[in-house]
Amino acid sequence: MKYYIIAGEASGDLHGSNLMKALLHEDAHADFRFWGGDLMQGVGGTLVKHYKERAFMGFVEVIMNLSAIFKDISLCKSDIETFKPDVIIFIDNSGFNLRIAKWAKQAGFKTNYYISPQVWASRASRVNAIKRDIDAMYVILPFVAPFYEKHDYKVTFVGHPLIDAIADRTQVGVKKFREENELNDKPIIALLPGSRKQEIKNMLSVMLSLVDDFPNYQFVIAGAPSQDYSFYEPFIKSANVKFISNKTYDLLSVSYAALVTSGTATLEAALFKIPQVVCYKGSAISYQIAKRIITLKFISLVNLIMDKEVVTELIQSDFNKKRLKKELDKILDDKERSKIFINYYELEKALGGKGASAKTAQLIYKSIKAS
Repeated sequence: MKYYIIAGEASGDLHGSNLMKALLHEDAHADFRFWGGDLMQGVGGTLVKHYKERAFMGFVEVIMNLSAIFKDISLCKSDIETFKPDVIIFIDNSGFNLRIAKWAKQAGFKTNYYISPQVWASRASRVNAIKRDIDAMYVILPFVAPFYEKHDYKVTFVGHPLIDAIADRTQVGVKKFREENELNDKPIIALLPGSRKQEIKNMLSVMLSLVDDFPNYQFVIAGAPSQDYSFYEPFIKSANVKFISNKTYDLLSVSYAALVTSGTATLEAALFKIPQVVCYKGSAISYQIAKRIITLKFISLVNLIMDKEVVTELIQSDFNKKRLKKELDKILDDKERSKIFINYYELEKALGGKGASAKTAQLIYKSIKAS
C-alpha cells in the first residue's frame, strides 16, 4: 500500500515515525512518501519537505509567510496527485493539513487524521470541515473523543504515543550520561525553551536569568534537533549552564526539575515524573488574538488532561524572573513534589496505556483493505 503522511513539527515527526514503524509491521511492503523530519526519514520512504523549512509560529508570523505557505500547499497537492496514495494520513498541523484535506477529499483520496487538530481549544466551527473532509480520526487525548461526540462525529481514542516512545527508549545510565556530557554532580534543572527560533528567543533569556539564584543546581538546555548550538551560544553566559542537543529524553530521565515551554514537552516531562513550571510568551499581537479565540482554562496538556492545575503555568507577563524564581523554589520543595508525583501517576493512567501507534496502524491498514 502507498501512504502519504503530512507532519509539521518535531513532535509530529516523532509520532509519524512510530506510526510508520507500526504500519510496516502490518504491511511489510508499505511505500511511504511524507512531509516530516529526520525520524520519519530514518524509517524509510521519501521525504518531500522537512518541517524545519516551514516552522512558522503565531498569527503574525504566519501572515508574514503566506506566500511560502501557499507554495507549499500547491507543491503538496501536485505531489499527492503524482504519488496516488491509498491513504493520506494527516498528523496535527491543522492550518496546513485541513486545507490539503478539503482538496484531497474532493479529489477522491482516502483521508485519515492521526492526532486531532486543536479544535477543542479554539474555533470549534472547524469540526464541520473535519466531518466533511476526514474519513477517520484517531485521537490521543482522552477528553477529545467526548468533545467530538458533542458535535456528532465519532472518533477513536487510541491512547497517547508518548507512552510507547518513552517506554521503548534505550535507558541511559546516570553516571555515564553525566560523564559523556561533562556534567557535575549537582541536581539538574532542565530547560526546554521550545524548538522554533521565535520560541527560544522569547523563553531562554528569562529561564537563564535564574542561574545565579540557584548555585546548588546545574542548568542544562535541551537543544532542539532543528537548531544548531550557534543559535543558543549567545544566551549562555554562565559556567553553570550546559547545552545538550537532541537528547531531551535522556536529559529528562536524569533531571530533578524542569522549566518547560508549553507544548508536547509538558507532557513528556510529566511522563518522566519531573516537576515542572510551564512557561509561554508569544508576540504581543499573537497573544492578544489567541486570548480572544482560545476557550481553555489551561495551556499545558498536563492540566488539560487532569482538568485541574497540576503544574503552574506562567503566561505572557506572568513569565518573568520574579514569578519564575518563586515557582521553581516551590517545585524543589519535597512536600510540593510529592503532590505533583501523585497527580503524574493519575495522568499516566488517563492516557490509556501503551500501543497507540500499533492500534492506529491496525485500524488504518484494515480500513484500506476493506475499501
